[in-house]
Amino acid sequence: MITYILLILGFALLIKGADYLVKGASSMAKILKVSDLIIGLTIVSFGTSMPEMVVNIFASAKGNSEIAIGNIIGSNIFNILVILGVSSIVSPLVVTKRTVWIEIPLTLFAALMLGLLANDYIFTKSGFHGLTRKDGLLLLFFLAVFIYYIYHVARKEKNCVISSVTQPFSISKSILAFAAGLAGLSLGAKLVVDSAVSLAEKLEVSQSLIALTIVAAGTGLPELATSAIAAYRKNSDIAVGNIVGSNILNIFLVLGISSSIKHIPLQSRNNIDIGVAVLASLILFAVMFLGKKHILDRWEGFIFVTIYVIYTVFLIIQG
Repeated sequence: MITYILLILGFALLIKGADYLVKGASSMAKILKVSDLIIGLTIVSFGTSMPEMVVNIFASAKGNSEIAIGNIIGSNIFNILVILGVSSIVSPLVVTKRTVWIEIPLTLFAALMLGLLANDYIFTKSGFHGLTRKDGLLLLFFLAVFIYYIYHVARKEKNCVISSVTQPFSISKSILAFAAGLAGLSLGAKLVVDSAVSLAEKLEVSQSLIALTIVAAGTGLPELATSAIAAYRKNSDIAVGNIVGSNILNIFLVLGISSSIKHIPLQSRNNIDIGVAVLASLILFAVMFLGKKHILDRWEGFIFVTIYVIYTVFLIIQG
């Protein structure tokens, strides 16, 4: 009984935490004269990626490679197909031209790099199938390039503010609201993941299946709550920027640090999941030109969620 209570409490903290996070981030965007998209790509996406970071560092340090890699691949698939899908169902998402042509392709590039580095043993004949410390350092290098790109864009947009907040909080209240939201998200995600894993273990399913589904969905709940609330508030920039930024950070930052701590071996079946992550990014890019240009509409959101359900059924059958 206590497991179900903690699960419900975790969801409540996620929703409230996401609300405070969006308010605080949007307010800071206006105060700092930075667009909501930049805030979404950086502060919000980093904040909502913290659960993945914590889970992966512990998993990598303990040698639980299936959780370390499955968590990130599963989260990135969940982010695009479920979170953007649900968010667009809440309210159609208007995507900026730069995001369509630069940031979304960057998520595709990150997924492709993961697949390439994880399978480079084919070319190097090293015999190790997975991410090495050198791979981790290369991913962190790409992270540095991404951060420089965001810094460059932020400087150009300094005097071009697009914020949904009419009367922002003071800087101290904005930071407090953001911190409170982040704390609520982190605690809520931990309660949900711990409760869900506890229930899953009783079903005696594989560690990889738990990582790709329950852990990935659990650590992705902050992104889901944040983007859904942002979509409800008609703030597409934060809703989309949060997901695009999170997917890039999950691979370049989280896997970069995790594999730098300890080599992360992959199973051959993980290539299927990496392929699905690549496919999800390709589909996201393609739908930007279907129907209403540069808009993720409700019917497209339903398709995204349906694809995820089919993928989950495949995992359960495979597992």
